[in-house]
Amino acid sequence: MPVDRREFLKIAGAGLGSLMLPISSASASSDPKEAENAFAMLYDAPKCVGCRACQTACKTRAGLSPVKDENNLYEAPMELNSENWTIIKLYDGEDGPSFVKNQCMHCIEPACASVCPVGALEKTADGPVVYHAERCIGCRYCMTACPFNVPKYQWDKVEPFIQKCDFCFDLQAKGEQPKCSEACPTGALISGRRGEMLTVAHDRIGQQPDVYESKVYGEKEVGGTSMLYLSKVSYEKLGLPNLNEKSLPEITWPYMKAVPYVFFGMGGIMTAIYYFTHRNDKEEEA
Repeated sequence: MPVDRREFLKIAGAGLGSLMLPISSASASSDPKEAENAFAMLYDAPKCVGCRACQTACKTRAGLSPVKDENNLYEAPMELNSENWTIIKLYDGEDGPSFVKNQCMHCIEPACASVCPVGALEKTADGPVVYHAERCIGCRYCMTACPFNVPKYQWDKVEPFIQKCDFCFDLQAKGEQPKCSEACPTGALISGRRGEMLTVAHDRIGQQPDVYESKVYGEKEVGGTSMLYLSKVSYEKLGLPNLNEKSLPEITWPYMKAVPYVFFGMGGIMTAIYYFTHRNDKEEEA
């Protein structure tokens, strides 16, 4: 069925409007003071015993498939997927065994939210990066943009959605801990405000410099994250990527802001093409 020019412009305008809204918000940078007051979590790898209590608590809270064997670490999934929002992985090298917790880093300036064309991923004022399934169009740009390879797609579902940790944002808003940190029996995982967590992390490094690496991972990487790490081995050995301090939205914004102009230009070109290819139809009708 042919679409007249008015309907075409309505559709194009609606699509352009949905794109421009998140793009405009993506350009705004976070206030450093607000970032320090955001919800955050500190993972102390030397204190972790690999019990996976945090992983089980996360799955239970999120209503995901239960862990098949809660007592066998080596049967745990080795990578994040749509059924596992957080996992404990083992590094066993010359420095001895060490565990690491993988989950969404809840970046101060998240690349996933900056590239989402419909605002399905949102950086909240309190820090967590949350997902709105009702807005998602399944483009999976977030999966490509994330430097930590976190968002996962439900490839096996009829109605697939993006899956990732939401930092138990609803519980934190009520003054409660995320379920994973609440379940940790050794104190390897603690939560609070980002400024407080950084103070705790640097105090531990200062008190035991022979136990910890000299830096806190997540303090400055890609503009800073709300998930912070301490380790006794290099962070690269734990599988955490070596990233610079510049936030990714800061890099991608010059390209993203050009999108509305491209759409306006393409809209004009397509309208002109439509007019010239259908002018004979109007003449015949006349």
